[in-house]
Amino acid sequence: MKKYNVAVVGATGMVGRTMLKILQERDFSIDKLYLYSSSRSAGTSIEFNNKKVTVEELTENSFSKEIDIAFFSAGSSTSLKYAQIASANGIVVIDNSSAFRMDKDIPLVVPEVNAHDITNHKGIISNPNCSTIQALVVLKPLHDKYKIKRIVFSTYQAVSGSGVNGIQDLERGLLGEPNTFYPHQIANNCLPHIDSFEENGYTKEELKMINETKKILHDDDLRITATTVRVPVYYSHSESINIEFENEFEINELKKVLEEAPGIIVLDNPKENLYPLPTEVAGKDEVFVGRIRKDYSVDCGINLWVVADNIRKGAATNAVQIAEEVIRNL
Repeated sequence: MKKYNVAVVGATGMVGRTMLKILQERDFSIDKLYLYSSSRSAGTSIEFNNKKVTVEELTENSFSKEIDIAFFSAGSSTSLKYAQIASANGIVVIDNSSAFRMDKDIPLVVPEVNAHDITNHKGIISNPNCSTIQALVVLKPLHDKYKIKRIVFSTYQAVSGSGVNGIQDLERGLLGEPNTFYPHQIANNCLPHIDSFEENGYTKEELKMINETKKILHDDDLRITATTVRVPVYYSHSESINIEFENEFEINELKKVLEEAPGIIVLDNPKENLYPLPTEVAGKDEVFVGRIRKDYSVDCGINLWVVADNIRKGAATNAVQIAEEVIRNL
């Protein structure tokens, strides 16, 4: 089996460390591993496959080495500065930031949904927003079968989606200490405010879900609205998704479509109080679906409850899955 030289940019961050964990779990075929971070973390070491790997400072010369695939998870500004340098050196970049997601020439990929778009990449492949990823795994098989007309997203997103700052704010709040990151305390609270507000009243997070969904499904005619909320949960985003279809459906058939789709686990038995919970989904790579029921306020509507680990499937796992698709096409 051919082995590949891999780089992880932002290796010491929450998502970067999870990427390394998943690369080990999935036995990704790695020859040489390069870890990059800011100067603050350079010189530290991270264990990978029972070996200590030294973290190097990210510079413009970091990609002059023979590297096949580079995972970027260090924020948009870092990606904008360095991703094209890596790409120009023949490296396939898988970027976890929002820097390139809406660039028409850069594929935005959820492998269970649109892996075929990877073949059109020109050196950079974008990893979607965490809340978009889990929604699209569920939406794609339903769109193929029944043709989606309208979507209403309501999300309940874990503080880990804000990185270490979000986790620390929740921990402080639970101790009765004041918040330092969120505009209001997150402990025992819900904040209908993720990312900054735009002139139209939507947050950037809400617009990401709307625009990324259209791009990934290659359907600009979809009618979509979203409200995204930060909740006092450490890991796993939850989403209430209301869908209106063009075509009629039968509920048991729809459940079977979901059960047979890749990357989905259906947990839906209200009589036994069985439905996806953030605490039980954390640490897993699948997208979990439950509370599947018709919306009787429209002719062809359905309500779903969708939960996934936002650091794994919502970021690191999806990126590694993209890399696996890339090497299949090399």
